[in-house]
Amino acid sequence: MTATEDLITSLPGTPSAVGLARTLTETQISKWDYSHILDSTLLIVSELVTNAVRQTPDEEIRLQLSRDAYGIIIAVWDGGHELPKAKPMTELTLEDLDLSEEAFDDNGGWGLHIVQAMSAKCGVTADPAGGKWIWTRMYP
Repeated sequence: MTATEDLITSLPGTPSAVGLARTLTETQISKWDYSHILDSTLLIVSELVTNAVRQTPDEEIRLQLSRDAYGIIIAVWDGGHELPKAKPMTELTLEDLDLSEEAFDDNGGWGLHIVQAMSAKCGVTADPAGGKWIWTRMYP
C-alpha cells in the first residue's frame, strides 16, 4: 500500500449523484479489500452526498475516498458556505414521524448523527478555493 491512495471525482448536484457515488465507493472499497466496512461506508457516502446535493442543487459536488495507514477518509465537497447542522438529539419513535404520504420524505435530518456514530472522527474544513469539505475517518 502506498502512503495515500485517492479516488477523487466530480458528481452532478442531482439526486442521481447518490447512486453514482455509492457505485464508485463500492468499487474502491472492494479494490482496497475492505468489504467488512462496505455497508457502513456506503451509508456514510449516501448521507454526505445527499446533504451536498441539498445544499447546492444542480451544482458540481466532489467525492474523495482516501486510504492511508490508519484507514479511510470519505470527503464530500460542495460550493455552499452554510455549515451542516444536525437536528437536536432526541429519542425518536415512530409516533414522532409524520408517515402520511405527503410528508413521508420530509422526516430527514438525522444523517449527521448516523455519520458521527459510525465514524472514528468527522468534521468540516473550509476550502480556500471556496466551499467546504465534509469528511469522516473510518478505521477498517
